[in-house]
Amino acid sequence: MSLWVEFITASGYLSARKIRSRFQTLVAQAVDKCSYRDVVKMVADTSEVKLRIRDRYVVQITPAFKCTGIWPRSAAHWPLPHIPWPGPNRVAEVKAEGFNLLSKECHSLAGKQSSAESDAWVLQFAEAENRLQMGGCRKKCLSILKTLRDRHLELPGQPLNNYHMKTLVSYECEKHPRESDWDESCLGDRLNGILLQLISCLQCRRCPHYFLPNLDLFQGKPHSALENAAKQTWRLAREILTNPKSLEKL
Repeated sequence: MSLWVEFITASGYLSARKIRSRFQTLVAQAVDKCSYRDVVKMVADTSEVKLRIRDRYVVQITPAFKCTGIWPRSAAHWPLPHIPWPGPNRVAEVKAEGFNLLSKECHSLAGKQSSAESDAWVLQFAEAENRLQMGGCRKKCLSILKTLRDRHLELPGQPLNNYHMKTLVSYECEKHPRESDWDESCLGDRLNGILLQLISCLQCRRCPHYFLPNLDLFQGKPHSALENAAKQTWRLAREILTNPKSLEKL
């Protein structure tokens, strides 16, 4: 533990902010010494570790701890007892994947973070979510939703990202627990269902995280941006509902 003393808070917790600060220093030193320093630059004015490459690409590197084989207490309610999906075997697989602890800025709290909040780690469930969405046309459904977002829902204020789509696919799986509901022939129905749910979330200005439902994924998003996204999503949903060949051109 003596190696970690400088990163420990007064309360005895490992500080995400202090870890990120040291990591940023180490990466900056590495960039300064490497043979690519003419084309790789550190992005200033952020506590995140971001590299700008050839003034064209930005790569973000996030310090993280992988927590395999354990499940956070804040997600202990999952799965809900009255919902048959995903079944005990898949639940065991998902929980065995565990979660990640990320050192990231919390943009929804930007400007009003206390030191305790900036010391906190972000829970991330990427591997668990990927395991959960295996089988049937789930991955294909998510891929189409991401494409629709990239082409039609990249809007001012950045109201929607691909993680919102991934979250809504998980909720759709709960609503349609049978594997037959995720056959290729049902793909259009699943897309329509998710888009309509997205419109509802945007209009209510709330999108709960799948594993942490008290966490609103729309927190900090401008209301005008959410309203605009709802209108755009409705146009997409209407096109898909009324035109059987819409996905060929969308």
